[in-house]
Amino acid sequence: MALTVSERLGYDIKATEVAFMAAKSEALRPMGLTVAQYAALLTLRDNPGISGAGIARACLVTPQASAATLKTLEAKGLVVREQDDWNRNSRPNRLSEEGQRLTDLADSAAEAVEQRMYSALSPADRDALRRILGQCRAAVVAGP
Repeated sequence: MALTVSERLGYDIKATEVAFMAAKSEALRPMGLTVAQYAALLTLRDNPGISGAGIARACLVTPQASAATLKTLEAKGLVVREQDDWNRNSRPNRLSEEGQRLTDLADSAAEAVEQRMYSALSPADRDALRRILGQCRAAVVAGP
């Protein structure tokens, strides 16, 4: 039996993601950051020395997208990309002092968006949402 459009969960998931990302984008705009740049900076803050490929995995983007984001952040003076003498294909990354300052500022703004969503749900609802979203991911990954 085919689902009607109103029964499909994909629309609700996507609409929530779009609203969430728009709110985060708006919160980060005064700092001159995109959501992708913020995610990379946050990953670097929590994982100094991580490679571009590691950032891509952590941020759920392609290595090419991660490389472009890192190049922009480096040009802005927020990220320092180092050479690895042992592995020329890997370039460890770290935040500059300005990158650390801006990441902390951006994280406060982004966390306020997260807090609005968090506060709208009870602890039981948050647990249920995480469990249900996990079930959705598992079902999609499992395939037909």
